[in-house]
Amino acid sequence: MLLAAAAAFLLRLPGLLRPIRADEAGFLLVSRAWHPSADSLYGPYFVDRPPLLIATFGLADDLGGDLFIRVLGALACALFVLAAAASAHLVAGPEAARWTAVVAAALTVTPLIDVVAVKGELLGIPLVTAGCGAALQALREQHRARSSGWALLAGLAASTAIGFKQNLVGGLVFAGVLLLVAAAARTLPLRSALRLGAAGLLGAAVPVAATVGWARASGVRLETLWYAVYGFRSDASVVLAADNASATGRAAVLAGVAVATGIVVVLGLVLRHGRALWRADRALTAATLALVTIDQLTLVAGGSYWRDYLFALLPGTALSAALLVAHAPGGLVAVRRTALGAAASAALALAGWSIVQAVGLQEFDEADTGAAIAAAAEPGDTLVVFGGRADVQLASGLSSPYAQLWSLPMRTLDPDLADLDALVVGADRPTWVVEWVPFGTWFGERGDDFERLLETEYAVHGTGCGGRAIYLLRDVDRATVTPDCR
Repeated sequence: MLLAAAAAFLLRLPGLLRPIRADEAGFLLVSRAWHPSADSLYGPYFVDRPPLLIATFGLADDLGGDLFIRVLGALACALFVLAAAASAHLVAGPEAARWTAVVAAALTVTPLIDVVAVKGELLGIPLVTAGCGAALQALREQHRARSSGWALLAGLAASTAIGFKQNLVGGLVFAGVLLLVAAAARTLPLRSALRLGAAGLLGAAVPVAATVGWARASGVRLETLWYAVYGFRSDASVVLAADNASATGRAAVLAGVAVATGIVVVLGLVLRHGRALWRADRALTAATLALVTIDQLTLVAGGSYWRDYLFALLPGTALSAALLVAHAPGGLVAVRRTALGAAASAALALAGWSIVQAVGLQEFDEADTGAAIAAAAEPGDTLVVFGGRADVQLASGLSSPYAQLWSLPMRTLDPDLADLDALVVGADRPTWVVEWVPFGTWFGERGDDFERLLETEYAVHGTGCGGRAIYLLRDVDRATVTPDCR
């Protein structure tokens, strides 16, 4: 178990040699400019993520700069492996713990999902898994006070995970279903179930109360907090629904990755042996199926289908492996084979990824373009990247007078580009504008109108990597942007 956790930690560290990715850069920029007000959770930039995630990126930045979040991500992977192994040990003993640790480590380091970038899913899954393990321990603990303490810890850990990504509710679902089914099956006295449920709810309330208390103390209206964390996703879902072609393609890739990494194999075995598992342990089987189901539903509801969304499925996959070892016919053999297959898949993917990096085939268009703009810019310059590439923004070293660092918020909150129109002809217009995505990509004729308006104030002053046009204010004199594109 310790060896698997160490491997997970070490195999994530090469990410320190790769440039910052778009989401990571955006979270960093939001954290650096964080200035909450009544109508803005974060100040000059908008992002639909909980405050704990942004605070964590800010802490990592303070500790070690742009890329230190990758160290925290590696630590999160190691903690997830340990939490998964500990939960498996509770379910099925030391053999299950060892092979579950192998599965968990392989899934956190495979480039088929993501071995570089760190986002909320990766930071949150150790807490989801720890919450599940604490819930299991609460039911097994005979001492009244200690069992209540484990239940409180389960609620606290599972609820804190939501602070990293708002859809990481699986730990709470697992604990709730585990308790309800155990009480219904009369394997847990009703009075004990009520006591544990109350303790779990108390623990779950702590992160929520802390977030609300911070918002009130900072002058942020609760409606503002709610919209940034949850309300925005409802509006954005309408925008995502209109982008069926690209979403369908990404969904197909995601499904293929889920098969190649072994996730589908583990979950398929649970379905295959569902009756045997249910007869052996109704509460654990129901709780594990509920965890897997809610994680799959939230993944589908997200609508974007990026590969790193699969990280949210890992706690359920790990618990499913343990459940199979405990109660499925031939479960240990099946999980051992799956673990070896997952490890082999991860090793092959890591080897291929390493070769691509070593021979220089990996492109870094965003970092190279941003660095070239930084070289040409002067103090006081500002930049807007059309299409929302925060990694270009970060590499340039320039701030943005536009609130949208991501494409989805831009498409959702500025659907007719009225804010951007007003910006490029107003007093606070940016010095530079990069056409990272063609203006008409999501906006059709409205994008063409924006381009014509832009050209009244700006002229093309260089080309970024990939042929992206870089515009400069007409009344400003700067060196031409000439990136060295790898």
